[in-house]
Amino acid sequence: MTGPRVRFAPSPTGFFHVGSARTSLFNWLFARQTGGTFILRIEDTDTERNRDEWHRGIIAAMAWLGLDFDEGPFLQSEFLFDHVASAEALFANGFLYACDCTREQIDERIKGNAKPGYDGHCRERHVARSDATALRFRVPDTGTTVVHDMIRGDVEFPHDSYEDFIVVKSSGAVLYPLANAVDDRTMEITHVIRGEDLLPTTPKQVMMWEALNHCPEVTPVPHPLYAHLPMLVNEQRKKLSKRKDPVAVESYRDQGYLADAFVNYLALLGWSPRGDDEIVTRSTLVEQFRLGDVSHSPAFFDVRKLTHVNGEYIRALSIDEFIEQSAPWVRPWTTGWRPGDREVPWTKEQFSEELFAKVAPLVQERVATLGEIPAMVDFFFQDEVSFDEVTFDKTIANDPVGRELLRSAITTFETVQWQASVLHEATLWMGEALGMALRKSQAPIRCAVTGRSVGPPLFESLELLGREVTLTRLRDALARANA
Repeated sequence: MTGPRVRFAPSPTGFFHVGSARTSLFNWLFARQTGGTFILRIEDTDTERNRDEWHRGIIAAMAWLGLDFDEGPFLQSEFLFDHVASAEALFANGFLYACDCTREQIDERIKGNAKPGYDGHCRERHVARSDATALRFRVPDTGTTVVHDMIRGDVEFPHDSYEDFIVVKSSGAVLYPLANAVDDRTMEITHVIRGEDLLPTTPKQVMMWEALNHCPEVTPVPHPLYAHLPMLVNEQRKKLSKRKDPVAVESYRDQGYLADAFVNYLALLGWSPRGDDEIVTRSTLVEQFRLGDVSHSPAFFDVRKLTHVNGEYIRALSIDEFIEQSAPWVRPWTTGWRPGDREVPWTKEQFSEELFAKVAPLVQERVATLGEIPAMVDFFFQDEVSFDEVTFDKTIANDPVGRELLRSAITTFETVQWQASVLHEATLWMGEALGMALRKSQAPIRCAVTGRSVGPPLFESLELLGREVTLTRLRDALARANA
């Protein structure tokens, strides 16, 4: 075996969580930086919660992020025979014992106990195995288990803080701690890189790993090194919640975040590249990443910073790259994919690729996500303007000066040379004649032509729209205001 072997082992029980994406990325970076092997193993043994669509979603999200795996995807259920065989070996060698206690019996017995959890009632009862018995691991009475963690150092866990935990349910199902350890042994995993929330379960795996190494019928396997990544927290510095926080990677993809930008930002959650520049290439991430440099402090998943990083990546695209990346949001009929299955606000017949190529440079500097593009350019491709009513009332319907500005614009725009610079100068002096600064005099024109208060540069947009369309929309806006 050459090079480290790492695995990403998600459960297909929901959308692809940003924490899972960060874990996947750090495993991928470590493997690529060290010349190791990156394995994808889907832990699908929770049959009540697993769904095929979540399974497919994990693979699709990883493909979007460019996190290619060297082996897999394997399904944990494929290794059920190994899980059962390992449990039998542990039982045969006295590391597991049968327990027929019900939850109600346990709760009744431990009332008032200083130590919560199972009280070891069946440890020496030599209960015969049956359909009603579970198998519990015999946790040592004294001493500690030490987890050698590459991020946190050696972490000690006293044995007296753990109950004799269930390894095999009465149904025969082998539970996560053993199944996970057995799979890591089978795949010869050398480094286990995963979230901090799994640290409390690690001593169970270490204890069972060591126990398996002492079973004569099992081949001893060296313990892996562990690296538990820092918790991702929200603005309140609380653990990210699937119900309350925006944590689905698919959602960010569908909003128009770029994969490279998303990967760059994920890499900053607990780690940072050398120097002052946080926006770096993927190759730089691979070159500089070291597990020992990962912080153990909680990392704030800041959507605003992610959006800023994404905007920087968008502006760094060539115009041809920007047009191509924009395709699913502006002409999905050419890509076969619509982000989130949302409809574009124009038809194939209304859209002009030639016009969008001219509009794209105006938009690229103003959007932070690709998903913002349709609302920024819809007035170019729709026959009728979709008005923001608040903006319309403020700048035209309820503003006599704004309406007077539009009348002046109609007269002036009928004869001036149709160039952005000329339209800019004309609007400037029309506004001055009415006591309006350029910012104010642009507002009713922008609203009349685009329907909104913000958008791409106004005068460049008017030049692209053309004189007749612009004049028609100015007149229609006045008519709409009953002026």
